[in-house]
Amino acid sequence: MTNTLKSSYQKTSYKLSGNGPRNISVLKEALQNIDENLESDIYGNGAIIEDFQTKIAKILGKEEAVFFPSGTMAQQIALRIWADRKENQRMAYHPLSHLEIHEQDGLKELQQINPILLGTADRLLTIEDIKALQEPVSSVLLELPQREIGGQLPSFEELVEISQYCKAQGIALHLDGARLWEITPFYEKSAEEICALFDSVYVSFYKGIGAIAGAILAGDADFVQEAKIWKRRYGGDLISLYPYILSADYYFDKRIGKMASYYEAAKKLAERFNACDGVKTVPEVPVSNMFHVRFEKPLAEVETILIGIQDKVGIGITGYLQNKSETVCAFEVSVGDSIMEIPTADLENAFENLKK
Repeated sequence: MTNTLKSSYQKTSYKLSGNGPRNISVLKEALQNIDENLESDIYGNGAIIEDFQTKIAKILGKEEAVFFPSGTMAQQIALRIWADRKENQRMAYHPLSHLEIHEQDGLKELQQINPILLGTADRLLTIEDIKALQEPVSSVLLELPQREIGGQLPSFEELVEISQYCKAQGIALHLDGARLWEITPFYEKSAEEICALFDSVYVSFYKGIGAIAGAILAGDADFVQEAKIWKRRYGGDLISLYPYILSADYYFDKRIGKMASYYEAAKKLAERFNACDGVKTVPEVPVSNMFHVRFEKPLAEVETILIGIQDKVGIGITGYLQNKSETVCAFEVSVGDSIMEIPTADLENAFENLKK
């Protein structure tokens, strides 16, 4: 097998990112103490799914919540509901929204909703971008943090201003909170306090939480009841979703209290990268557990360097690189449990080699 960056990364004993291998053990651990006679959910009903939905709705400060197998499904449905309620097929989001660049135009093709791109791809959208809209929209989607630009965040004060403006204009404000849990330490706010600014909220359970899959869509009771109908239309009401739900519940309880430690570890890790010549992080000081690492060298050159370090030290820095230009490449770091397992001496050794 050719020693590619990916294969080199996979062979390392430790990883900078994530919560550990995404293999069958993730599900086995979640189920190990579950009563084998526990009844499964059936087509969206049953204690397993209903109790979890109630639990997360309370944490988010919303009247009700519904569990989805994927965030893609949840968010397209949320935006369809707002379009119907406002009788307006236009909505707005950042140019690098997940819906715009990762979903094969599902919002446009399946729902005939026309997104307006707010601001520019290299920065956060702002209240001024929303105020500058030339035509009315049914909703605005905010992704917190904005993953594709390094997980950047607006100030909480600007979020409040955006929320108040949208409410005054009759615009629904939807939160793409795939990484909501991870931003609470930076804002020093609870999930409920952040979600209070939004009319509807999507959260994920496989990113920082590390479950196998699954999402929650939350809002007022009428909104959630409409979402349940759309969930059935989309084929999201599988006969049973309990492996996803039990996994989400288990890892939520296991990791929700660790978000501050992930955040602090991310800031320290970013300091190490920024101390290396020709390397910088975006943002320079992370505002969550994730950030981007940029190398001011061609991809092929950086790949060779990283393979050498990973093979020598046994720490997986990354398994992929993305070209930004002929002389710049980058990758994403998302800090979780894995970094806590790395011996300090080994981590220092890896960065001493990166500085050379």
